[in-house]
Amino acid sequence: MEEDFLLLNPGPVPITDEVSQAMDQPMVSHRSAAFEAVYERAQDGLDYIFEQSTLDGSSTATAAGGTSLILNGTASMGMEAAVANLVGDGGHVVALVNGKFGRRFARIAERYADVTRVEVPWGESIPLEDVRAVVTEETDVVTMVHNETSTGLLNPVAGVGEIAAEYDARFVVDGVTSIGGDVFELDEWNVDVAITDSQKALAAPPGISAMYVTGEVEEHLDGESAPFYEDLEWHLRKADSHQTPFTSAVPLFRAMAVAVEDIVEETMPTRIARHRRQAEAFRAGFTAMGLDLFAAPTGETELSNTVTAVSLPDAVSGDDADDFFDGITERNVSISGGQGHLGGTIFRVSNMGGLPDAAILRGVRTVGEAMADAGVDVDVAAGVDAAEAELDAE
Repeated sequence: MEEDFLLLNPGPVPITDEVSQAMDQPMVSHRSAAFEAVYERAQDGLDYIFEQSTLDGSSTATAAGGTSLILNGTASMGMEAAVANLVGDGGHVVALVNGKFGRRFARIAERYADVTRVEVPWGESIPLEDVRAVVTEETDVVTMVHNETSTGLLNPVAGVGEIAAEYDARFVVDGVTSIGGDVFELDEWNVDVAITDSQKALAAPPGISAMYVTGEVEEHLDGESAPFYEDLEWHLRKADSHQTPFTSAVPLFRAMAVAVEDIVEETMPTRIARHRRQAEAFRAGFTAMGLDLFAAPTGETELSNTVTAVSLPDAVSGDDADDFFDGITERNVSISGGQGHLGGTIFRVSNMGGLPDAAILRGVRTVGEAMADAGVDVDVAAGVDAAEAELDAE
């Protein structure tokens, strides 16, 4: 009997029936009290996630607090909004790049300011001394991706935030595949603006995103310098009454409200621990069967706890990768290949959201079987056993 479809891509991730059903309710006006109640529910849940993503549940809110905003667009909109509201003509941005999304942040910033890139090959660690060498008193903003989805690396936000604070630069962090699934500390890491997406660790449908703007950074915002749709001063004013400046995607906001309430119920400490345990299981399973992880972090950089990137063996790399990926599809599972120049070089799996442990084991088994069918010498049983041992570990 064919197994149910299993989505293991690093976004969109599976959503619960309750989240899906929330979108089926009768339509209401985006200017109604009913919608405002939905926005408030979502905002309350996001406040918890942004401010209390710690292993002990402690708050990391800054002294001035902050505001969670829901944007009618994906996280790329949030990335642009953050930069555009904080720099104008002649401004200086330092952009850290070691993957696709760090590069995207740099490309966005280059439309608004003079940008200095701190760039290393995708999958390599960014040396903090290289960052310190280019951030100056003239730097307005430092941009960074916390969890680089394209390579499976967890970048050293704490260290970079310390450098940004030393030079009084605003620190903007893409937490798209970490927030809602891993530790994120606003105050301790000197984060001014944090951005995440609905369809990643929050486990909501794609199409909207969320941003946390600290109280300390509000005085630095200039909505007039930003695109009309991304004026954060306007978004903040409307958020005070649980509204957005423009027509909201009502069904997606409803889904987001349910998704974040599920996270509040699970609690962030439990959710973080689960994500870390499942990521360890993926890593243990793939290496035990004979595969190599793509990245080898050094210094303060670590492997991601929400996205695992694995190098494709020579027998299924390049033009031969289709044999492997076809084998995955035939087993009713979806995973992702490499992005950009990493296409045909790696595959990526996600454990974001609310996946049960059985899904992790099935993912390991499916990869092993597809590899074997494509002619790669792997020990599928050893991989599944190693993954199961990690999942069973206390």
